[in-house]
Amino acid sequence: MGTSLRALRALVLLAGFYVLAFAVLALLAGAGLAAWALASPAVALTVTVLCALLGLPVLRGVFTLGTSGGSRKRGHGKRGSGNGVHETEGLAVTDAEQPELWHAVRSLAERTGTRAPDAILLTEEVNAAVHEDTRLLGLLPGRRRLYLGVPLLIGLTEPQLHSVIAHELGHYGNADTRLAGITLRGRDSVLRTVEGFQAPRRKLRDRAWARQGRPAGGAVRKGRSIDLGGGGRTGFGYGSMARPFQAYARFYLRATHSVGRRQELAADRVAAGAAGRDATASALREIAVLDAVHDFYLNEYVALGSRAALLPPPGEVCGGVRHLLADPQLRSDMAELRGEPGPGHGSPYDSHPPVAERIRLIEAMPDDGRAADPARPALALLRETGRVLVELERVLLTPEALAMERADWPELIHRATHALAEAGAEALRTALVEAGGKMVRTLPSDARDARDSASGANAAGAARDLAALLDAIDAGRLWQVADHLPKSPEAARASGRAAREFLRPALECGTQSLAELALVEAAGARWALSWSTPPRLWLPEERDLTEPLAAAVRAALSDDPDTAPLRTLLTY
Repeated sequence: MGTSLRALRALVLLAGFYVLAFAVLALLAGAGLAAWALASPAVALTVTVLCALLGLPVLRGVFTLGTSGGSRKRGHGKRGSGNGVHETEGLAVTDAEQPELWHAVRSLAERTGTRAPDAILLTEEVNAAVHEDTRLLGLLPGRRRLYLGVPLLIGLTEPQLHSVIAHELGHYGNADTRLAGITLRGRDSVLRTVEGFQAPRRKLRDRAWARQGRPAGGAVRKGRSIDLGGGGRTGFGYGSMARPFQAYARFYLRATHSVGRRQELAADRVAAGAAGRDATASALREIAVLDAVHDFYLNEYVALGSRAALLPPPGEVCGGVRHLLADPQLRSDMAELRGEPGPGHGSPYDSHPPVAERIRLIEAMPDDGRAADPARPALALLRETGRVLVELERVLLTPEALAMERADWPELIHRATHALAEAGAEALRTALVEAGGKMVRTLPSDARDARDSASGANAAGAARDLAALLDAIDAGRLWQVADHLPKSPEAARASGRAAREFLRPALECGTQSLAELALVEAAGARWALSWSTPPRLWLPEERDLTEPLAAAVRAALSDDPDTAPLRTLLTY
């Protein structure tokens, strides 16, 4: 389809939204006028207010069409998903600060037949994208910004990064964005109109929940359903009014996704021409892997520290993912992921073709002889990398986050995992306290002596509580303690063996955590940092306690309990 036909289709789709919107507004206006002509003033006023409420989301959708939002291209990586780039903050870098990066971007812009961006902003996302503040629905150009994720600089080679940037600039060289302004504005208007109907309906449902309060909660807990009516007649009206816009949104997305896919494949060809066939194909494979690794890093390392109000050293929040990428075991796992770029089919509403299809088409291109070109890490394009990473954190992190205590990775992992263990043991320690008075009175004298001997004069805190739990196990009163653990409604109704099986997971988790705390307290154990496995508990003499401790906990909680292994561990 030529440029003229694509422009015509974009305009027709846009006009279709206007026709639908004004038809709905005319219907609402007609209903209001008919009510004043045929009904009593009270009824007419009610109908008019209802029509105004229902028409407001339509008016908002119409008027958002003219707002300035710029031409936004979805970039590489999961975080670029959706209809455009997130309104992401970033660290602006000037030509004087980063001349090599700017030189590479300008050179790629020249090779792709478009003008260079006016600004480059570094972000923490596994994504690259170009945003342009266009006017007249994208037909008149404006200020252009390149958003470049630091993880891409860390995880890609220089040719791979060149292909990513060339792809984004290639959309402008192919004049895709001149029409995307019309298409995306129409799509955004339809979707915003749908959301405009859904948001009030959600509020009405929330209010209905609030009005019913405890009776509703009690009904749900007893397994009975409640009818909130979608917020009454107004809620039903919002839902009904949203349906034609939802249908048009589905039609709009299906009608435009084929154009978007062709544009993506054309941009891939531009990237392959600018950076090389193999670099472009390998970049697509690498980004999918890098995205997964970066998510794992944030969730398992950065977020772990934040739970204990700790941050890694300056620059490591954004830059620490390099440790995972360098880990030998993870590198082996990543090599397997590169060979599996994902399914060969995607959503019918996705403007990007499946990654596997894009890689196949790129690799089918003629060999350009650039596979053997030397490739240095893309991070080499940055000067003073450490300073840049620190400055990026200052831009992206909230004041509350920046005020957190900093700790090196080994200390952060130990303290954060210790906090998790304390939380994991809390319910069991509470159960011990609640069951403790009765248990101590009914323990035989030899069991009390064993308890005192095991805990010792210097034992305190977790070690003391664990000794009390082991005494209860030896006295046959484990499930008396477990009965004080929090229970789900199903567990509360169960009895006998079934009740024990409901409680067993919480009991095992609490005992494991309590034993870990006791070993830290009594034996000086510490959780050790690993980039390829969860933190493991080690004694000072470099003995890994992870597996022996898990086995000892299983033995203590088995149907034929044996507390000796766990007591032995406590003597180290």
